[in-house]
Amino acid sequence: MRRKRFDQMNCGIAQALEALGDWWTLLIVRDAFFGARRFGDFQRSLGIAKNILSARLQHLVEHGVFERVDVGSEGERFEYRLTEKGDALLTVLTALREWSDEWVFGRGNEPVIVRDRKSGRRIAKLRIADADGALLTRRELRTEPGPGASPATIRLLRRRPREGRDAR
Repeated sequence: MRRKRFDQMNCGIAQALEALGDWWTLLIVRDAFFGARRFGDFQRSLGIAKNILSARLQHLVEHGVFERVDVGSEGERFEYRLTEKGDALLTVLTALREWSDEWVFGRGNEPVIVRDRKSGRRIAKLRIADADGALLTRRELRTEPGPGASPATIRLLRRRPREGRDAR
């Protein structure tokens, strides 16, 4: 069964999922943050089938998350390096890791701790804040159509939301 495509959906989350693909993709990006660069590095770390890894790396290159760089002095040897677009996924991966640390592993059982290189202190948890830095909850957020909203998105967001359902 083929997976559903999201490329026609007028939604930032759907478009991000279209670019990122499936769970393997984020694990490949995670490994790149941990220093993996070569096909074999990713394959050994993840235990992913070579044909699937090849397809996912090509997808990430096509979407500008990685660049494929020829580093071979004899023959072709490539590295996959994160682009600026790929580096921007740090926040996404951090949010997923923090969610899992709290809701899957539980506090005190985190598999990975992230620290600031300079201070050695753990990084602060990601939070949603207003323009002045005050923390906000989901109930304090409102979504509205943006300049790129389709008519369907406008209709969806203009419906009167149920209490506490403003942020989507």
